[in-house]
Amino acid sequence: MPTLGIDGIISGMDTTSIISALMRVEAQPQALLQSKQSKAENVLSALQGINTKVASLASAAEKASDPDSWASFKATSSSDAVTATAGTTASAGSLSFTVDAVATSQVSLTAAVTEGATLVAENPPSLTFLKADGEYLTITPASNSLADIASAINSSSAGVTATRVQVSGGDTPSYRLQFASETTGADGAFELYVGDQAAVEGGTATRLDSVVTRAATDASLTLYPGTAAETTYAQSSNTFTGLMTGVNVTLGATVEPGDEVTISVATNASSVESLAKNLVSNLNTIFSDIASRTRTTSSTNDQGESIISAGLLGGDSAVRNLRTQLTQAASYPIDGASPSSYGISVTRDGEFEFDSAAFSAALADDPDGTAAFIQALGARIQETAESFSDSTSGSLSLKIQTQESRIDGLADQIAAWDDRLAMREATLSKQFTAMETALGTLNSQQSWLEQQISQLPSWNSSK
Repeated sequence: MPTLGIDGIISGMDTTSIISALMRVEAQPQALLQSKQSKAENVLSALQGINTKVASLASAAEKASDPDSWASFKATSSSDAVTATAGTTASAGSLSFTVDAVATSQVSLTAAVTEGATLVAENPPSLTFLKADGEYLTITPASNSLADIASAINSSSAGVTATRVQVSGGDTPSYRLQFASETTGADGAFELYVGDQAAVEGGTATRLDSVVTRAATDASLTLYPGTAAETTYAQSSNTFTGLMTGVNVTLGATVEPGDEVTISVATNASSVESLAKNLVSNLNTIFSDIASRTRTTSSTNDQGESIISAGLLGGDSAVRNLRTQLTQAASYPIDGASPSSYGISVTRDGEFEFDSAAFSAALADDPDGTAAFIQALGARIQETAESFSDSTSGSLSLKIQTQESRIDGLADQIAAWDDRLAMREATLSKQFTAMETALGTLNSQQSWLEQQISQLPSWNSSK
């Protein structure tokens, strides 16, 4: 606490140091309160940290107990050239088919012309697309140059991309325009003519894309080949949406006609395994934190004596109870079956471990039974975790609230001592100031008396 500079002028005493020493004695009760507050804050921080981890465990357990979390399927294909993707509505099963054809887009070319030459005499020309559905589309480029024709087609709604391609070199290189449909399948087929719609319909128009290098074809599958139910399924896209419920199948460019493919859909083992594995991971995170907060430590004092100190939460019954109940919730049997049968077991050190091989074996042997067991286990762990971490009724949350109230009370007491000590310091300063004043007065009186005595007549006894 700060003191006034009133060192004794009369007394010669170091009153500042004296007052500071007295105030340290006076402040000992406040220092004790501050020490209690610091420890209480450390306990609060530890409890909050554990409670956060317990809440995370409750969330992981809730997810593991939710049947929707187990509705995760993975689709696989027997062919590297065919991919399959399972959605949320997929279910276990398999389907075999034969690939008849892969959907392709049309690619066609104009005749080759040399640099500077034009494809058509008319300038600007009328160009008309005849689409597979019988629709006509007439466009008029800015000129009859290859660049203007390509630009007009690319900016139109024809659904065709035009590209100028150099097909020979030398002093007089030649070029073609390449036309490619933007969509695959027979629906994307087209013909391009020089002339308007009437000329095309009348048969007097000249076809501009006279060379078809790749025809537009549909993708085609044969389902149930070789059986009475054999069916050919054709479409313009290489992705067959919902070929199986919730499963999309895509034919790759390298698939060969006649390839036999089997699509299999099964529970996504890695996805559901993570549900059980996360339970173990969250449990061990909590237990590790509890161990670090309750572990005793040893040290040596100045006399060489060994001192054993308890952990911050070493004597906390709520934390001990938390560990006990979580261990029981995660390890006790359910309907006679042990969690260890599904890869969850307790080690000698009291930690949990997850055996991926055991879980995978159980899942492969009985998918529904494994799902039901882990869901029940998750529900039990969730209930236990929430009984501690629930923000309104959890025992650990309530303990945290009590600790917060205690810290607030200590803070109020410390603040009250600040006022009390300030008043005490002021009182001491006044007392020492009064003492100096009194000593000054006494010194003045002494000087006066000495002066008066020195003025008294001197009496000689010999006279």
